[in-house]
Formats: sequence, C-alpha cells, structure tokens
Amino acid sequence: MSTTSQCRICDGTVTEFIDFGRQPLSDAFVVPGDEKKEFFFRLATGICESCTMVQLMEEVPRDLMFHEAYPYHSSGSAVMRTHFHDLAKRFLTTELTGEDPFIVELGCNDGIMLKAIAEAGVRQLGVEPSGGVADLAAAKGIRVRKDFFEEATAADIRKNDGPADVIYAANTLCHIPYMDSILKGVTTLLGPNGVFVFEDPYLGDIVERTSFDQIYDEHFFFFTARSVQEMARRNGLELVDVERIPVHGGEVRYTLALAGARKPTEAVAELLAWEAERKLSEFATLERFAANVKKVKEDLIALLTKLRAEGKRVVGYGATAKSATVTNFCGITPDLVEFISDTTPAKQGKLSPGQHIPVREYREFADDHPDYALLFAWNHADEIMNAEQAFRDAGGQWIRYVPNVHVS
Repeated sequence: MSTTSQCRICDGTVTEFIDFGRQPLSDAFVVPGDEKKEFFFRLATGICESCTMVQLMEEVPRDLMFHEAYPYHSSGSAVMRTHFHDLAKRFLTTELTGEDPFIVELGCNDGIMLKAIAEAGVRQLGVEPSGGVADLAAAKGIRVRKDFFEEATAADIRKNDGPADVIYAANTLCHIPYMDSILKGVTTLLGPNGVFVFEDPYLGDIVERTSFDQIYDEHFFFFTARSVQEMARRNGLELVDVERIPVHGGEVRYTLALAGARKPTEAVAELLAWEAERKLSEFATLERFAANVKKVKEDLIALLTKLRAEGKRVVGYGATAKSATVTNFCGITPDLVEFISDTTPAKQGKLSPGQHIPVREYREFADDHPDYALLFAWNHADEIMNAEQAFRDAGGQWIRYVPNVHVS
C-alpha cells in the first residue's frame, strides 16, 4: 500500500517513491555526551499527482534547522565565492540599472553575494533567520533583517524600502514548506517589472546522477521546470527563464516575473522538452531512481566492509549536511569510517548526526593520510582534488558514490 500526503503547493495527493528511514537533523552535529538529545524523523520523498512537485513526506520544524548556530557558510568555497560574485556583476549590469535600484536576498547567509552589490553602492537587504551567519553578513556592511521571509515580512519591507527590482534566493527556496506565504510575499514586494530569481538543486540532475544525498531535512522541495511553472502559475507569477548551473552537484536558476510582465525565453521551452523526453515527472522514473539508490547503498557498504576486513583506514572528507543521509541510510558507523575531516571550526570535536562519527580538524587528515577518503563533499570534487595532490602522492585513493560507487 502506497503512502500519501497532501501537496504543499496545490493540495493534491503526494505519493511516496523512496523512504530513507529514520534520519537526524543533517546539520545538528552532536556534542559528545549529548547523543540522547537528538531529534529524528522519517525522511521520505514523494511526487504530487497534480502539479508534479517532488517533496518530503514529513516536515521538520524550521526553528530546529535554521538558528543562531547554523554552521553552513556560503563563502567557505572558492568556487562558490566566484559564483556569487559573477552573479552580482550580472545583476548590476542587467536588472539593477535603473534609478535607485533595490535588491532583496532571501537567506543571504554570510553575505557573500550582497557584499559585491553593496560595494557598488546599490541598495540591498538580506533576510536571514540564522543569527550567526546574519551577523557575519552585517559585519561586511550589508543591511540584514534577522527574520523568516513571508507575506507580512514582505509588506513591511515594501513599506520601508519600496518595491524590489530583484528578489534573489540561493539554496533557500527549496528549504521552505510554506511556499504560499513566500510567493505571496514575492508578489507583494516585487516591482512591476521586477524578477524573482532563485537557484536550487535540480531533480533532473539528482535522478540522472543518483545523487540521493541531496535529499535531507533542509531540502523540502525538489524542483523541475514543469513543477516551478505550475507553482508560479498558481501564485500570479510566470516562469520566464531557466539556466542550468554546475554548482552543488547540479542546479537550475529559475527566473519568475509577475504574470504577463515578460516574455518567456526559449530556454524555458527547451528544458520543459528535456524533462518530458526523460519522463522526469512520471512515477515509474522515480521508482527506477529509488532502485538505483538501493544499489548504491549495497555497493558502498560492501566496499567499506571489505576495506575494514583488509585493515585499511578510511576517513570521511567533508562533514556536509548531505553526509547525514548517506551515513544513516547506509548504516556507516565509526568502525567503517574512522573520522570525518572538516575545516569548519563549529563542527570540529563533535560527532556526525545519527551515526556519531567523530568530526576532526583538517590537519589530522593531512598529517596522517588514510588509505582511502570517502568524499562526502563530492559537489566540490574538482576543487578538492586539486588541493589534495599530497594525499594522492602518498598512495591515497578516493571513494565516490555519485553516480555509482567507485574508487579513483
């Protein structure tokens, strides 16, 4: 018997296609001794039969995920710093060229994108509920409102600052189950010819690459051009442009405008056709994805078990939010992976969520290279491989599980 829930976009029926079982909060790294305080939930994903939006079957309370101690920093990767700087330059030469333009970023994190906007003298505002990273953004000279963005927030911003020429969100919109209030806020705040631009993990890449670790508590929605088009239509907006971008393992940058304000580009029709050709919104396609995920799980555990039997040392690389799905779904324990190396001070000395693998500072990896490194931060693979030639020179090998389990 299939498990169903109600769609958060259109109230249609959502039918489950994969269940990752009992999972912890992905970014809730555990202080040793506090293991019994962890929050767990059932991580499962389904597709709406009406609007085709793929979404989690259960919602995790937002204040448990986004809070004062939220540990992710957008500026932590050189690739992402370049990505956001380039986007800021694009906005400054396209959408922010009128008289006294105004941009609002939802989930501005530590302000890496808005910093370039502020330095150009353009009015900006970051809306960021996680206090710690909001303070980092403010320290860069950015105006920050510590708040969740919703309709009431948008009305208050418009009253004080006027309409926005650009509303932008990166790896934020997919986190928010209460989409109706967000989009009402967008239509409230957006100027007549303004745009709402957001980029998030793309279901097409997740399915094609079997990158199942993109599914975790913070990612509630998994967008396609088709589901975003439907979501926009239901909220007085229109999908007018799409752009596939390579960051974070494959994302799409969607551009929405008020209905009828702009003519959709050819790229929208092309991506819709690509999705239809691959039957991306059909349940059978997602069932095949689920079967591929189970194969990765079996192969990864078999490899790690074999290496342990051979006496090889395996260390995790990158204590990412994604790694929580992998370690808990696959049952990867500290006897299979000795520790996880990470450069984020807030995670060091703690234990990974759920499986309690120690997280240690990077020098412990660099000073005593293991035989194998399990690459949890695979979306930064090129950057990492270039920086870790010494590991390779010492005979070290990488274990990767996207799109399948392989050693390189």
